[in-house]
Amino acid sequence: MRIIAVAMAKGGVGKTTTAVNLAHGLALAGKRVLLVDCDTQAQTTTFLGIAPPHGLYEFITGHDGNGRTILKKEAIHSARQNLWVLAGGIKLVELKNWLGEQPRENRHAILHQSLTPKKNGLDYLIFDCAPGWDVLSVNILMAAKEVLCPVALQGPALEGLKTFFGYLVSVQQLNKSLRLKYILPTMFDRRTRQSHDIYNRLRRLFRKQICNPIHHNVRLCEAPVVGQSIFEFADSASGAQDYRKLAERLIDDGIRQQDHPRFF
Repeated sequence: MRIIAVAMAKGGVGKTTTAVNLAHGLALAGKRVLLVDCDTQAQTTTFLGIAPPHGLYEFITGHDGNGRTILKKEAIHSARQNLWVLAGGIKLVELKNWLGEQPRENRHAILHQSLTPKKNGLDYLIFDCAPGWDVLSVNILMAAKEVLCPVALQGPALEGLKTFFGYLVSVQQLNKSLRLKYILPTMFDRRTRQSHDIYNRLRRLFRKQICNPIHHNVRLCEAPVVGQSIFEFADSASGAQDYRKLAERLIDDGIRQQDHPRFF
């Protein structure tokens, strides 16, 4: 199972759009995917048009707000064929408080310890991360093996990336297997010089990690309004083509990794 955190210190860069459409793209390709919403705004479930009764809070703590025991399988919601969701939402505020009350020596590894799937149960586990930095953020990066950073090709794009690198380096001292695997340029507007300039700079800085850009596409903004992924809403749109390419790249990388495994 590949564990990927879709993360960036800056908001408004397309993290949830990427997490949802990448997860569904992988699921449509026959991969079994668990998408974990780590934001109090619950955008992941809104984007998919679902409202699970339980989610990440119950999955980790083992109970609901009224003290009733909740099994892990009850917290996981089937969203689409091959795609399951652990919902976020306002209960994550309580989860962060709960994590903060746990023993200092293991509070940052609780999520990692909770996410132990059955053998061959999942192909991908994808975290949709909030832009902030707190005990839950650390838990996510302690559990993840790969990081995918969406970078919007507008405004001070690299500032958020620079800030996130600081977070990443601090966690890598504890999670040695964590790697910055993908830099995903988003909101690429062919008409603006700024988009081309930032994209070319990212290509120079991250030759191995850079992905094909996600182009500015109004359909990507419209799809969540009706609770659909881009593949359901407008499968022929450029946004669908871009996210299909991203899913294909991840699948191809996984095949190459199996053919040439790293032993150290």
